[in-house]
Amino acid sequence: MTPQELKNSVLQLAIQGKLVEQRPEEGTGEELYQRIQAEKQAQHIKPNKKIEPICEDDILFDIPESWIWLRFGDMAFYVMGKTPPRAESQWWKQEFPWVSISDMPENGHIVATKERISNSALAEKFSHRVSPAGTLLMSFKLTVGRVSILDIDAVHNEAIISIFPYSDKDRTIQTYLFYILPYITQFGESKNAIKGKTLNDTSICNLMIPLPPLAEQKRIVARIEELLPLIDRYEAAWSRLKDFNKRFPTDMQKSLLQLAIQGKLVEQRKEEGTGEELYQQIQAEKQALIKAGKIKKDKPLPEITEDEVPFEIPESWKWVRWGELSESIQYGYNAPAQESGRIKMVRISDIQDGKVLWDGVPYCNIAESDIGTYLLAKDDILFARTGGTVGKSYIVSEVPKEAIFAGYLIRTRYSKSLCPQYMDILAQGITLIWIGSTIMAFGLQRINIQPRSIFRKNNSE
Repeated sequence: MTPQELKNSVLQLAIQGKLVEQRPEEGTGEELYQRIQAEKQAQHIKPNKKIEPICEDDILFDIPESWIWLRFGDMAFYVMGKTPPRAESQWWKQEFPWVSISDMPENGHIVATKERISNSALAEKFSHRVSPAGTLLMSFKLTVGRVSILDIDAVHNEAIISIFPYSDKDRTIQTYLFYILPYITQFGESKNAIKGKTLNDTSICNLMIPLPPLAEQKRIVARIEELLPLIDRYEAAWSRLKDFNKRFPTDMQKSLLQLAIQGKLVEQRKEEGTGEELYQQIQAEKQALIKAGKIKKDKPLPEITEDEVPFEIPESWKWVRWGELSESIQYGYNAPAQESGRIKMVRISDIQDGKVLWDGVPYCNIAESDIGTYLLAKDDILFARTGGTVGKSYIVSEVPKEAIFAGYLIRTRYSKSLCPQYMDILAQGITLIWIGSTIMAFGLQRINIQPRSIFRKNNSE
C-alpha cells in the first residue's frame, strides 16, 4: 500500500464513521444541522437556490445513524476570488497578498504569496472583501480539492474559494472540512461523482458531506492528527524502499560481477588446475594460429606491475592482460549509414538492453576485400570506445544477417578454450576495475584468469 493509499484509507474510515466510535451522549448530525439552520435564519441568510434536494441516488455510502448527509452549500458560506487584468499594471503592485494555487501547500498553511496586488485593485476589484488569517481555502479548478489555511490576510484568484462554515465559533467544522474535503472532492466514479473534473459554483454547493455530531468531529480530527505523523514515517520508509528497489537490479548486478571477478562467487577446487596452466594453453593456441597465418603476431604487452593490481584474487588465479587472451582486437569500419547497401553495419545505438535491434540496423557500402576484417561472428565481444556508453560491452549471441560493426565499436575475439558467456561477464567486470586507462588503450587492460574448468564451454558450474 502506498502512503497516499494509506492516507486515503484513514480518510475513508473517517467519512464513513468507522475511525472512532459513536457516542449517544454527543447528540446527532441532525441536531447540528438544525443549529446551523437556526443561525442562518437569525442572520437572515437566504436559501441557496442552486442547492438540490438529496435523493437516494446521491448517497455515496452508508454512514452511522447519528450522522446525516448534507450539501456543502447548506453548511458553509464560500466566496470565489478574482484575477485583476494582467495587462493593466496599476492592479499589480507589491501591496497586498494575492493567492494562487501554486501558493497553497497541500494540507498546509499559507504564510506568503508569490504575487501581490495594488491597494487600488483591492478596493476596485475586490471591494475590500478580504479573507482574514485563519480562513480555509480550497482550489476547485486544475488542482481540485487542495486545501490550505491562511496565516495572513489575503485575497485569491477565481480558482479558489474561501470557506466559512456556519455555527463554527471554535472552528471544529472548518478543521473537519480541512481533512475531508481533499478526499470528498476526489471520491468515486458513481453517483454525482466529480473526480477529475473542474468544479463550478453549482457543483461546489452540491458536494455531498457526511455530517457527524460536533463532538465526534473533534474526536475524528484528533484521531486523524494522531495517525498522520505515523503515515509520514511510513512515507519516509516507503520512499527509501522505493529507491532501494529502483537501484536493486543495478546494484545487485554490480555486486555479482565484483564477486565473480574477485573469485568469491564460487569455491576454488584444486582438481580444476590453475589459471597459469590455462594461460599457457591459450598462448600455445595463439602461437599455432600465428604459425598457420590465421592471426598476426602481436607486439609484447608490458608486464603487470604490483601497483596495477586492484584487488586480491585466489592463489590458483592469474592476472593477465585482455590482449593476451584475444586472438584479435579490431576497431570498427567507418562508413555512412544507408537505408540500403552491401551489408548491415551495427552501431552503438543499435545495441539496446543487451540485444542488437536488427530490424533497425542500417546498411553500408564496403569493398569485398575488407568485409572479412570486420565481419561479425557469434560470441564476438563488442566494446563501445566513445560517447556516453564508453566501456560498455556486448556479446554477439546471434548474427541472423551478415553484418559488420561501425567505427565507434571494438571487436574482440579470444581463445576457443574460453567460455563465451564468462568472457562476457569479465568484459562487464572490466568497467568495474578500470583504473587510469581508456578504451583506446584496450589491449593493455589487465584481467584475471581462473582455472580452465571454470572458463570452459558447457561447464556444469
